[in-house]
Amino acid sequence: MADGHDVALVVTQPDRRRGRGAATMPSPVKEAAEKHGIPVTERVDDVLDADVPLGVVVAFGRLIKPHVLERVPMVNVHFSLLPRWRGAAPVERAILAGDTETGVCLMQLEEGLDTGPVYAVERVAIGPDESADSLRSRLVTVGTRLLVERLRDGLGEPVPQAGEPTYAAKLEPEDFRLDWFRPHEELHAVVRLGRAWTTFRGKRLRVHATRRVTAAAGVPGEIENLVVAAGDGGGLALVEVQPEGKGPQPAAAWANGARLQPGERLGV
Repeated sequence: MADGHDVALVVTQPDRRRGRGAATMPSPVKEAAEKHGIPVTERVDDVLDADVPLGVVVAFGRLIKPHVLERVPMVNVHFSLLPRWRGAAPVERAILAGDTETGVCLMQLEEGLDTGPVYAVERVAIGPDESADSLRSRLVTVGTRLLVERLRDGLGEPVPQAGEPTYAAKLEPEDFRLDWFRPHEELHAVVRLGRAWTTFRGKRLRVHATRRVTAAAGVPGEIENLVVAAGDGGGLALVEVQPEGKGPQPAAAWANGARLQPGERLGV
């Protein structure tokens, strides 16, 4: 491509239904590949016939089988400081854990889950209110530059990972539910992931943006002046929400339309 490398084949996930419609849609990776005239497949084994010297893996979500790795060496661009946060959701798990730093590791792919030795690493600070989307975007920029530089200058010898591994398990819908009995810092971290939800008057309410408040009145979940009390005495000031069946809107507009009553609570 722009740096002089030829991309012979792209392997990505199958087309899936996205949204409420019945039609299947290609992944963004497939759309980008087809735009540039690059062949696309869903089968990892197809790389065996692609006659390539190296494969690059980024957030693929599936393990590459040994018989493929034996014939096609691969490098993985992984968004964490390995061995911390091996697995499917390193960006989200770093935010939930309150990490102030993450990074990008360019590693040699092997059969184990993100266990390979590391060619290069670059550290990236995590902002205290930064969203997962914002952080991931910055990591993509860093990882792309790191990969291109190493492909141009040579990968060199990888260094074994050192330290105690932690694992970034895939998040489930329940992980995004706001349990107002938890500390407000933990709740704010869930909101930063981008899919946080609670309930209001029996219907789901998405919470897109909040501000942390060190002191809040009322029992957990109680709303006063757009501040929702948490389990540790702090709270979250609602900034943007999305009622069920409607689009995102400022929390103040939602509250005015809902005509909040004194003592009303979220999540009950």
